[in-house]
Amino acid sequence: MGKFLILALSLLSLSSASFAGEIVVFHAGSLSVPFKKMKTVFEKEHPGTEVRLEPSGSVKAIRKVTDLHKPCDVVASADYSLIPEMMFPKYADHVKVFATNELVICYTPKSKFADRINGNNWFEILKKKEVRWGFSNPNLDPCGYRALMMLSLASDYYKKPVFEELLSKTGIKRTELNGKEVISVPENLRPKGNLTIRPKAVALLGLLESGAIDYAVEYKSVALQHGLKFVELPKEINLSSLKFKGNYAKVRVRLGNGKTVTGKPIAYGIAVVKGAPHPKEAKMWEDFVTSKEGAQILKECYQNPVYPPKVIRAGE
Repeated sequence: MGKFLILALSLLSLSSASFAGEIVVFHAGSLSVPFKKMKTVFEKEHPGTEVRLEPSGSVKAIRKVTDLHKPCDVVASADYSLIPEMMFPKYADHVKVFATNELVICYTPKSKFADRINGNNWFEILKKKEVRWGFSNPNLDPCGYRALMMLSLASDYYKKPVFEELLSKTGIKRTELNGKEVISVPENLRPKGNLTIRPKAVALLGLLESGAIDYAVEYKSVALQHGLKFVELPKEINLSSLKFKGNYAKVRVRLGNGKTVTGKPIAYGIAVVKGAPHPKEAKMWEDFVTSKEGAQILKECYQNPVYPPKVIRAGE
């Protein structure tokens, strides 16, 4: 009987140790490919530790912590500024900026007018009635509100009503206030016509590859990871360049919940959640993602690392 009790206690101890080594990560969908690679390397370097990845739109990822109070160790957002704005100081005390990106227009050889689209006419192609295109929900995903910023900037850059022509049937409006462009997004988006909206940008990839849609606004890293064709956009509108940060800042998006997001160069952030179930393991993962080894994996996945990472702390 004593032997059975010792065995049972040993098994319970092993089970508890295994659970203690689990790391739950809520992250932006556009980080799925590099994070899967990092998970494989990290788990080999730390036997007994398991990384559980849960992708979604970044806003949704953070709300799962702040609104739904789901157990989570680390949050990684495609827009680093969401962490200070939505999580400081109650749910996080810092954020590390660790990667950058840019917007492109993705397509496949099957896309209508694939042989004609280029950096000068992409908006003319998208507005054709027979062409279907999409972007992610701005209320849930930074790629979505960045797509709106890009379209607004494109109107000014090309001196054409790009924004109005492409979004006329969405309920999304653009007005000018004190010299800045303010884009208002309805809480419940119901696009009509040739536009498709999904909760996160990577959810459009299957539609694109199946031919259900012809074009999608995505991050460049995602296009390269999935072997998609894409139109590169001018730096003045693709939200990639510090040189044009003043230009990007002229555009603001007011989301369905009333929150306003200001245009800025694309930068990703990661943070350990305060009160994380497994704080030691959470810090290990955050440190690995932002390490030289993590930066190399980001490069291999066509994402631009920020190394060493820039650390922003609550109260600074």
